[in-house]
Amino acid sequence: MIKNLGRHPLVVQGAGSFLAGYLKLVHVTNRIVIDPPGIYQQLPDDLPIIVAMWHGQHFMMPFTRPAGWPVDVMISRSADGEINAIAAQKLGLGLIRASGSQKAHQISKRGGMRGFVEAMRALKSGRSVAMTADVPKGPARVSGLGIVQLAKHSGRPIVPFAVATSRSIELNSWDKASINLPFGKASITVGGMINVSKDVDDNGLETARMAVENGLNETTRRAYELVGRPDG
Repeated sequence: MIKNLGRHPLVVQGAGSFLAGYLKLVHVTNRIVIDPPGIYQQLPDDLPIIVAMWHGQHFMMPFTRPAGWPVDVMISRSADGEINAIAAQKLGLGLIRASGSQKAHQISKRGGMRGFVEAMRALKSGRSVAMTADVPKGPARVSGLGIVQLAKHSGRPIVPFAVATSRSIELNSWDKASINLPFGKASITVGGMINVSKDVDDNGLETARMAVENGLNETTRRAYELVGRPDG
């Protein structure tokens, strides 16, 4: 009964609303530094973009979106994903309900192909797409090929993003999630642009995948450095 209650629409809606409100509190009570300086004045010429992030480091990502930038975020159709989706909508993001998988037989179940098509449509319409580069359930911080395939077929660049706070709770989950806390210092860091050619071969895709992985790791490391703590 308790398990079923946890899935009740009103409970899920309430949890999503609470999460959105809590993240707003974290945002307004942290002193934020953006690196590199002036990056948001440079990026508009390259919109729409594919925003890359790591699982477990994603909670504060809605606040990297400047006002007026339309962004759709890819969120899984899991129970936890439903709560995250409600919070994301309340924080001004559009939704693409899908996630990838390391196993081919799970891609359809998780809506991976449908999500890919929706992401392509969003980018074509001028909306940026935000998605985690690593695939549930791990390994964490190892980029999958899905994000580079999206860049290849859409012609849009991938840009690594990371957010860190000086105060957080680290969870013992597969993605080593960080629950950001209020009343500290925060950083938003943006990595270099990664372009993937439409005629790239398998070796080129692997090179691009590694570029995303290395770019996200460096961007995340820099984010933590700016708030005075080591990554993780």
